[in-house]
Amino acid sequence: MAYDLKEKLVVAISSRALFDLEEENRLFEEKGIEEYYRYQIGHENRILRRGAAFGFVKNLLRINRHFDEPIIEVIILSRNNAATGLRIRQSIEHYGLAIDRAGWTAGRPISRYLKAFDVDLFLSAHEADVQEATDAGVAAARIIPKKYRKRKGKEVRIAFDGDAVLFSDASERIYKEQGLEAFLEHERRNAKKPLPEGPFAKLLKVISHIQERFPMEKAPITTALITARNFSTFERVIRTFDAWGVRVDEAFFLGGVEKRRIVKAFGADIFFDDQDVHLVGTSRKTPSARVPYRSEKSRSKKGKR
Repeated sequence: MAYDLKEKLVVAISSRALFDLEEENRLFEEKGIEEYYRYQIGHENRILRRGAAFGFVKNLLRINRHFDEPIIEVIILSRNNAATGLRIRQSIEHYGLAIDRAGWTAGRPISRYLKAFDVDLFLSAHEADVQEATDAGVAAARIIPKKYRKRKGKEVRIAFDGDAVLFSDASERIYKEQGLEAFLEHERRNAKKPLPEGPFAKLLKVISHIQERFPMEKAPITTALITARNFSTFERVIRTFDAWGVRVDEAFFLGGVEKRRIVKAFGADIFFDDQDVHLVGTSRKTPSARVPYRSEKSRSKKGKR
């Protein structure tokens, strides 16, 4: 019987998000693909350093130790040629990561393969791949490639922004187009109406399903909502989570206060936000990833269905 990924939490990740490949990426940009391939093959036994999402992936895979059969699957999906995968495989084995599946597309778009692998989350440093994945309806984010100190603790800690990440961008558009007062009035009028789902709503539901398998105080995943919304919008947010049947462990309504210090205090393995203005600050100390808006073209296609 074929191995079924449908009942797992499936995370697809690019090699550059998992490992520090910034030097190699510069070589590719400056000297081209042939020089890049030769370098990778010539250094196949040189172990790669940890990348921005390494700690997140390692802690996520550790959850499988609680079960007879893995409930978390991490898949390498890369635009690289398969020949360069030798170095990636060596590094995966060196760090003891239980990653058994990979795909190499030789420069072709990755988005076409995400649903074939039942992917719940796609992380990449390549902006075009992330945008295409988002337009295809897969939760995706562009990781900011940086080096981070190893975080203490084995629990997975994930922080999310609200609007345009967990929720749709409908309320955020009102704020941008009509201002703060119009936004607050809209949220008050609709306080008992759940917010529409955003690109990461399904992922939160999958995570909550895993959390339900453990006593609350022993769950290996802790989630947090860290939003620029102020406390007056609290009711609609909490009613939304209740309607979705999900659990969010911690919630911070900052009312415009800088997110950086709250994200750091939470100790996130990764933080998802849709705005660079927040990510510039949070990425100094915390692995951070930008969630893009769906393109207008993909919105139009969705509306015609």
